Amino acid sequence: MARVIAIFLLTASAAFAQTGSAPFPSPIAAAEDVITVGFEEFAALPDVDGEAARMMHLVDEPGTGRLFVSDMRGLLYSVSYDGRTVSLYLDLTAATLGLEVEATGRERGFQSFAFHPEFGRAGAPGFGRFYTFFDTSDTAPTPDFVPGGGDNTHDTVLLEWVTATPAAATYDGGPPRTLMRFEQPFRNHNGGQIGFNPLASPGDADYGLLYVGSADGGSGGDPLDLSQDPASVFGKILRIDPLGSASANGQYGIPPDNPFAGDGDPATHGEIYASGVRNPQRFAWDPHNGNMFVADIGQGVVEEISLVERGADLGWNDWEGSFRFIDRRNVSVADSRSEPGLTYPVAEYAHGDPLIQSRAAVTGVVVYRQARIPQLADLVLFGDMPSGEVFHVQADRLPSGGPGAIRRVLLNDAGEPKTLLQLVQAKNREQGKDPAPRVDLRFGEGPDGELFLLNKHDGTIRRLLP
Repeated sequence: MARVIAIFLLTASAAFAQTGSAPFPSPIAAAEDVITVGFEEFAALPDVDGEAARMMHLVDEPGTGRLFVSDMRGLLYSVSYDGRTVSLYLDLTAATLGLEVEATGRERGFQSFAFHPEFGRAGAPGFGRFYTFFDTSDTAPTPDFVPGGGDNTHDTVLLEWVTATPAAATYDGGPPRTLMRFEQPFRNHNGGQIGFNPLASPGDADYGLLYVGSADGGSGGDPLDLSQDPASVFGKILRIDPLGSASANGQYGIPPDNPFAGDGDPATHGEIYASGVRNPQRFAWDPHNGNMFVADIGQGVVEEISLVERGADLGWNDWEGSFRFIDRRNVSVADSRSEPGLTYPVAEYAHGDPLIQSRAAVTGVVVYRQARIPQLADLVLFGDMPSGEVFHVQADRLPSGGPGAIRRVLLNDAGEPKTLLQLVQAKNREQGKDPAPRVDLRFGEGPDGELFLLNKHDGTIRRLLP
């Protein structure tokens, strides 16, 4: 009989260490090979109704020489490269737009955005075009994708915007165009990151194709069994041509090398690039070798960083990380990583790890191949969203799952190494606010190897330094 283990979301660190009630024999090393980097407070986003900005995503737009940062409530800001100027670029909640952004709760709102690689290139097909992915309470329009069950709580919509003047201080284009609309069955883990492969050049097969992280629709355990179903776009990473028109709704194109494109089966979706994900909040590419990584938030046992290839199946909800999924708090460790053809994590850690003092949720991910911060060179960086822990593994010696190769990155605060949560709590006290119990960490990348840390609790963007 398979040995089944139970992991409880609030497992105490002592229990983890003494009983081994986790799928891994050892926790993340707390003091071994720790990297310490510097930081500075780079910029700040304004509060909304007295609450800190819920920063979700930071993108460098080199064509106009600015950074862009989103607030999950529906606000998109531009930030100058020196961090001194922060301006509201687009307000998705403006009454004139009628988008009805749904940003209540912890997980709903303005999920992600992306600029077409030709955004600043006059005369190019993608000139002035960018994309937003957000939740809306407006469920009147007919959705392109339905889950086949659940409560129809809201929709998630992918829009294209076309500005007349990319360098303008604020958006100066017309109404957006809807590319795709998802009917959501539940209120949690619905959307994920959207982004273009930054390594692709004009003429490459991947150039100008938009990747869309589509979560499994929520609740817990993927109750509608969507992630493994090729007839569903939920629990997938999608890949589309936003400038094409061969989709069922005629609003975007289907890349011909997608796994199900042109297979002749009307039940499968040509948009699917990879499957078996639960909540693909962040993905990134390795500038050295093109590896694509995804940070996929787990259920109640395992958090994972995995490689993504065309046609890959990352296992959810048959597997949670390297282990067979039993239910929301249980996995089987008897036959780990035993099913052929699946893509198992390169790095993973357990809820209840001593470094994670609350609910765990993996976030990131960045592959750092720059010289600006030598300590971080050739590392895959990721983090734990609630605790603010930043972790790394070797990009050129990728591990084969588990926490054994995972090491910490701490932040040097006047000679004292700290986590991001500790910095945010200190900033909260300085602001006259109660210290936040969690961070909601995100990464951002700027020009010339700049790395930024975002959070949802003090409005501060921090830039990492050597």
